[in-house]
This record gives sequence, structure tokens and C-alpha cells, in this order.
Amino acid sequence: MGRERGRPLSPAAAGPAAAGVVTPPTRRGPRSTLALPALGVVGLVALVLSIGVAVTLGPADVSLVNVRDVVLNHLGITDIAVRVSDDAIVWQERLPRALVATACGAGLGVCGVILQSLLRNPLADPFVLGVSSGASTGAVVIGVLGVGGGAIGLSGGAFIGALVAFGFVLLLARFSSGGTATVILAGVASTQLFSALTSLVVFAFADSDETRGVMFWLLGSLEGMRWDDVALSAGVVAVGAVVCLLHARPLDAVTFGDDLASALGVDVTRLRTVLLIVTALLTATLVSIAGAIGFVGLVLPHAARLIVGQRHARLIPTTIVLGAVFMVWVDAVSRVAFGPTPLPVGVGTALVGVPVFVALLVRKTRRR
Repeated sequence: MGRERGRPLSPAAAGPAAAGVVTPPTRRGPRSTLALPALGVVGLVALVLSIGVAVTLGPADVSLVNVRDVVLNHLGITDIAVRVSDDAIVWQERLPRALVATACGAGLGVCGVILQSLLRNPLADPFVLGVSSGASTGAVVIGVLGVGGGAIGLSGGAFIGALVAFGFVLLLARFSSGGTATVILAGVASTQLFSALTSLVVFAFADSDETRGVMFWLLGSLEGMRWDDVALSAGVVAVGAVVCLLHARPLDAVTFGDDLASALGVDVTRLRTVLLIVTALLTATLVSIAGAIGFVGLVLPHAARLIVGQRHARLIPTTIVLGAVFMVWVDAVSRVAFGPTPLPVGVGTALVGVPVFVALLVRKTRRR
């Protein structure tokens, strides 16, 4: 690691890292800091336009001007005459759905960045901890067995199941050894266990209608989103993103390894515990709202690294915007191209995410 046992590195020998300045290697990021504000502006404009265009898509003809008028009217900025049907379609159906898709893409993308950095595994994503499988089991127990008398609800059951699965992973990792590899293996074990429990409950207790409804939800669905879903998902993602950004510099240090990060004053155990809990809560909340959506947290962080490099202060915001735009368009295409029955958004993310991930792997391999 660049030092003899028992002898600390001198600032000259250790370079900028020992002086407290963490500079992980970057790959084809912007050459000038002036490019970062420009990238931010372009990303936000692309996101707003994507949401606006996505709201116009559907069997009912709604123009982008109508979308603007409806939004401004509800914000109290204008009082433009709009058809009641257009107002209901935009404000009650399509806009909440697009905003929940935005929050899901942003949140799952952030979870992917954090897990890949903490576990130092490029294949880690929000579901590596078994949170998705636990959420599925919780939803099935509530929906099929009726535990809780309906007071908890499908989303509440999914949230509880996700937290139980994450606690199970922490227990396995706590009583084992092996560092980050142990967490990944514990996540694999948790995924298999809760997937088996879900299949058992569905096979033994569900009728055909219940089975179809549960399976459709497990594939990821943004049907029937309302403004309370928007508030919950956006609020949780905003808080989680802020916490992750506040830990951007320690995350940069961890990319060099736990030993060097500790030498730079980073409490690695605390950092890993806090951020793993944040990612688990984020994933649990989003899965409880929208079901199991894969490949967002796996693919988007790699795409963001190609744009801005490895520094987390740049990587996290870029992944948020890319994930949000990606989810908005995948949901829009899934909703329109396969109407009148929309394709589950989890299937859409997999169909798009797998080829993109393969392309990223091929491109990365050719550069070596």
C-alpha cells in the first residue's frame, strides 16, 4: 500500500492522498470544471422536457402546451381555460406517474453508485442485498394471506419485508467474516430465501387472480400513482441523495481501500453502516411503491462514470439525472407501445438495461 509496516508515509511519498486530498483516478470526465455547470443545466433541461413529453404520450391527445397550462394553473401562477378531461389526464394520471418514475430512477441509481463503491463490486446494485426479494415476500404475505387485516396494505407489507430482509443480511454479515464479499454472499442467500418464501406462499395459498395480480406487481408497475406516492418517493429520494452527497469525499477515499481510507481519518465501519442503511431504506420505499425494478442501479452508475469520472461529488448528481431520464422514457415507451395493457416497467428496464450493460462491458474491455 505504499508504506513499510510501522512507518507512516511522508507527505512527499504519499502524494495528495496523504495530505488529505482524495483524488481517485478518473476516466474520460469533463476536462474543465466549466463543463460541470453546463452538464448540470443540460441534464435538468433534458429531465424537464422528458417529463413533459412523456405526459403528452397516450391514447388521449394532450399537447405539451396543454401540459404547461395545467401545471401552471395548479401551481396558482396562471388561470388559463383548460378542458376538464385534459386537466384530469395530466394532473391526476400521467404527471404523478412520470414524477414517481423520476424518483424511482434517481433513487435506484444513487443506490447503485453507493453499493458499487462500498462493496467495490461493479456488478452490485440495489437488489444485491436481497431487499427486493424481501419486499416481494412482504407484499405477498399481506396480499395473499391477509395478514394485518388489510390495515398495512400491499406497500406497507413490502416495506416491512424489505427491512426484514436487510436485517437478515446484516445478521449474516455480522456473524461471518470476509468484509464486503461477505455482504454480497449474504445478499445472495437472502435473495434465494425470500424468493423461495414468496413462491411457497403463492403456490400454496393464492388463487389464479391473486397470483396474476401479485406477479404483475412484482414485475414493477407504475399504474395508479397518486400525489401521495409522489410526495413519499420524492421526499425519501431527496433525503437519501443529500446524505450520500454529504459522504462524497469519504466515498472517494474508500475507493482506495479500507486501510488507506482509515489512515485518512475515515471511519469506514460507520460510513458503510450509514450508507447501507440509507440504500436499504431507499430501495425498500421505492419497491413498496413501484414494485421490483431492476438494472437501473446496475447500468446507470457505469454510464455516469463515462461522463464525469469517479469523483462522487460529480458522480452522484449525474447518476440521479441519468436514472430519472432513463426511467421516465422506459415507462413512457412501456405504457404506449404495449397499450392498452402497459408492459410492466421492470420488464422494460431489463429489456433496455441488458443490452446497454453489455455494450458498456464490451467498451470497457476494449480499453484495457
